[in-house]
Amino acid sequence: MEFNIEAARITSLPDDAFYISDFITEDEEDRLLQKVKSAPLPRWTQLSHRRLQTWPSALTKSNVLLTSPLPAWLRSPIIEPRFEALRIFNGVPHKAPNHVLVNEYQPGQGIMPHEDGAAYHPLVATVSLGASIVLDLYHKHTKDDREASGTLAKGGRDVAGIPDTNRKPQYRILQERRSLLILRGKMYTDLLHGIKETMRDEDLGPHSICNWELLREREPYQCGWYERKMRTSLTYRDVLQVVKMGNTLKILGGE
Repeated sequence: MEFNIEAARITSLPDDAFYISDFITEDEEDRLLQKVKSAPLPRWTQLSHRRLQTWPSALTKSNVLLTSPLPAWLRSPIIEPRFEALRIFNGVPHKAPNHVLVNEYQPGQGIMPHEDGAAYHPLVATVSLGASIVLDLYHKHTKDDREASGTLAKGGRDVAGIPDTNRKPQYRILQERRSLLILRGKMYTDLLHGIKETMRDEDLGPHSICNWELLREREPYQCGWYERKMRTSLTYRDVLQVVKMGNTLKILGGE
């Protein structure tokens, strides 16, 4: 496969965002899903709204990654040769992604609007497997905004467990199965991203979906909604702080 990164730009978004609908083949998708499913149970972390795998390992409390190569099935064919051909990670500190989150979303599951934070270089590349889903993007609330809405206490402390349910996304991106979504720069640093907890994505069309013209298939969504199915995502990023085992032991030991 050959890709033109500029042809994949989502032009209705304010900064660098790219969408490639046919990033991997159906056979490659099947092999990746099989690898995800065959991972030993200890690899999974069960959260309240989804479960995930972390490769090659979780970050320490100080956002440090223990140096270790990604497994071959997460490198080929995604990093090698496709990311290499796109040259999207050429400008990151380690010249390639060194960390992958595998998230599994059952119908009805999602994730609240959040930011990935400063542990990573401001570039994220996500491959979707199994089914489509809508990613919502939000402008960050300022402290004054949150105090006015009642989601921030007077002392500046977030009121835990009180989501802003009336908040509407600024942008919406439909991620099809086998697609690649790249967000970088201000799209990474200045916006929150989340997935609505719903059994179906609604209000779909060129008026609401930023990448509508880049979709592989628009026919399944012409009715304006899509019934959720199980979707798995592979999220590739570059962790900035990487250390060897010996150095990690020193950090944990406070030496």
